[in-house]
Amino acid sequence: MASPRRPIRIGNCSGAAVDPGDVMYEQAVSGPIDVITGDYLAEANLAQAAEAYAEGTHPGWVASAWDGLQKTLKVAAERRIKIVINGGALNPKGLAAQCAEEARRLGLSAKLQIAWVEGDDLLPDVRQILRPDARGRLPHLDAENPEVKLADGTAGFFDDPRKKIVAANAYLGSRAIRAGLDAGADIVICGRVADASPVMGAAAWWHGWADDDFDRLAGALVAGHLIECSYYTTGGNFAGFDEYDAGRDLLDIGCPIAEIDAGGACVITKHETLRGVVTAETVKCQLLYELQGNVYLNSDVKADLTHIAVRQAGADRVRVSGAKGYPPPPTTKLAVFYRGGFQGEHTVNAVGYATPQKYDMLEAQVRNQLRKWKCESEIDVLEFQRVGVPQANPRSQLKATTYFRIFVQAATADAVRKVFAAWAYNFMQHFPGMGGTLDWRLIMNPVPFLGYFPAVVRQDRLRESVNFLDVSDGATPAAARKIEVAAPQITEPLAPRLNYDPVAPQSLDTFGSTTLVPLGDVALARSGDKGANVNVGFTPRARLNHNEEMWQWLRSFLTRDRIKQMMGEDWHDGSYYVERVEFPQIRAVHFVVYGALGCGVSSSARLDCLGKGFAEFLRAVHVPVPRRFLGPVKVASHL
Repeated sequence: MASPRRPIRIGNCSGAAVDPGDVMYEQAVSGPIDVITGDYLAEANLAQAAEAYAEGTHPGWVASAWDGLQKTLKVAAERRIKIVINGGALNPKGLAAQCAEEARRLGLSAKLQIAWVEGDDLLPDVRQILRPDARGRLPHLDAENPEVKLADGTAGFFDDPRKKIVAANAYLGSRAIRAGLDAGADIVICGRVADASPVMGAAAWWHGWADDDFDRLAGALVAGHLIECSYYTTGGNFAGFDEYDAGRDLLDIGCPIAEIDAGGACVITKHETLRGVVTAETVKCQLLYELQGNVYLNSDVKADLTHIAVRQAGADRVRVSGAKGYPPPPTTKLAVFYRGGFQGEHTVNAVGYATPQKYDMLEAQVRNQLRKWKCESEIDVLEFQRVGVPQANPRSQLKATTYFRIFVQAATADAVRKVFAAWAYNFMQHFPGMGGTLDWRLIMNPVPFLGYFPAVVRQDRLRESVNFLDVSDGATPAAARKIEVAAPQITEPLAPRLNYDPVAPQSLDTFGSTTLVPLGDVALARSGDKGANVNVGFTPRARLNHNEEMWQWLRSFLTRDRIKQMMGEDWHDGSYYVERVEFPQIRAVHFVVYGALGCGVSSSARLDCLGKGFAEFLRAVHVPVPRRFLGPVKVASHL
């Protein structure tokens, strides 16, 4: 084991399956690094390939992860860089074997020990795990919150023989990864582990932490969360991008690095030779991404972020500390995907004058035809969504053009087709100036979709292990030894989430006169999906230099009712529920809006199905901002 006297330097190489393999190689050769980690799995990745993998037409692993390994194995062996990734997806053993074959081809078999983690695939036992309780409820992630109303049909798949479950994968922690590194592994290939688990496992191995070093593990969980999404702390998806030269500062940016010390605090940075920006603001925004509230969960630890601190520690160096760790919950998340049926969508556009009435006319025509055909009962979801607002007194035809999105889900492809047959039946009765594609092959071609059910499973039901390949004899790689990992010995039930409006808020009148401007003029934000829910966190723009005063205004202004008001027509009273907490050390207010993404992920009807645009929508809403905070600010919304 390496010396714990200096921080471990962990570089991320992926936040999604589309991140190219070049990034892994880039992290290895661009500067000093101890471990490379990669998170390739979005929520639905495993399910999307599950049936093809079962039929033998898909390898089960992520292609870009394999590409990265091929490009990086030689330099990783030469520089003694460990690699821990979840790109094994459905078939971590298969990718480990591929990796071993490549190592042998390169003459590296003696230098690289290759292992894989298994135990996340619970498909054989999923129906028993999902067995309803005494009240008939399935173990949904939000089932214990009495304020949350689950979307209609959330649990209907369980008794529907047409909705076959195709994937059920538990979110594993870092214990098997750490055990593999302790046993000498150089490459650890995982399937569904939690996003931050590779970073946590590497840090625990390097520093020799015990399983109950909860404060340290909480710090590593935060570090993993901060670098897991590839470019999200170096300039990608950053609300403050408009303060930079996109053609210089935010072009060809590199992925981040976490330097984690023996106490669990970290410095987020990047290789000096790579482009991008690492500031307190880029780090704060990523910290606020996809949180559940003030407590961040992993199957190894609960991290209380209430007093998390973020400060600039040099050029492209940001120190993060203050996470408090507690025993993990006895359960972990179980992502269940099933055949949801078929869905389709089609967009038409209208130009300029009387656009709302034009879309009213089109919707009435389609609904009327479906009633005449008596096929409405065959359709599960039918939404007519209006996208955009035409520019008043338009300067061009494009600026006068908006879109009308017809979205449908049904049990059969034929039912989906009927919606678009209804549109086509009335095609020549269309409103004036209707437009859209003339390629009828692109119009509402029904495709199968996956439904999603975020469940929970007890950790003591898991059979988690790390497995090593034996490639020494030149034969086909085979399993040499298995190290089983027990469930956490110390757990703690989840407490109700904190949810409060500002404590001792300052009267908004004390901040002086106001003017209506987009909230984004004075605040940054980031949002994301949490199953059926969307989260969003806000923090003041640092460049305005009002610090404590602006923070007091922001936290006093952003109440739960304010978020409902700002959501406007998107707030569904009675269906949605909102939680709010504050992070005073980083001057941030955080919300979770339950139910805003329907059933979530692959089955959401929302145009913004991943919730990433929610923050930018709210930043565009005009609110009364104290004039003293504005000054001569040039922002994108005013250009």
